[in-house]
Amino acid sequence: MVRGGVRERPNRHAWKACEVKASVGSNPTPSAMVNVESAMLLALEEATNAASRGEVPVGAVMLHDGEVIARSGNSRELSADPLGHAELLVIRDAATKLGTWKLVECTLVVTLEPCIMCAGAILNARIPQLVFGAFDLDAGACGSVYNVVDDARLNHRVTTTGGILSKDSSTLLADFFADRR
Repeated sequence: MVRGGVRERPNRHAWKACEVKASVGSNPTPSAMVNVESAMLLALEEATNAASRGEVPVGAVMLHDGEVIARSGNSRELSADPLGHAELLVIRDAATKLGTWKLVECTLVVTLEPCIMCAGAILNARIPQLVFGAFDLDAGACGSVYNVVDDARLNHRVTTTGGILSKDSSTLLADFFADRR
């Protein structure tokens, strides 16, 4: 909406809960979906833990060959670190555990569509698969506002599936911000 030459957003924090699984690229196999949904439940636990510490409730889990090798929630407030996004923490932990920066056999599961910074890290780590819950209509960089992870100009692309347990993720975010208003 435009008023007086200034574009206004209808909602400062807009997260979209999709009942239907929306995707960019190909979908994971049905047998992998069980693992992904279980991982999303773990990511939601991490997001809930982050909220209890006063952090924006975003959680992430890294899978390697179907096993959880890293999990975390946001920690920007606690660590006073602008890079304390759950995705970055999980990528760092997974790389340390595997002993390589190339996470080519991993799947990242996160409760909220990654931002530009996190999408860049996902690309740089060569993560082939990303699964997220809620779409971020303000800052999402994996299909909503931008689609950094599927940019044909770059040398790596990420198969992305959004909308997994999105209602849970969206509710957690909405409740968190409603409590602070």
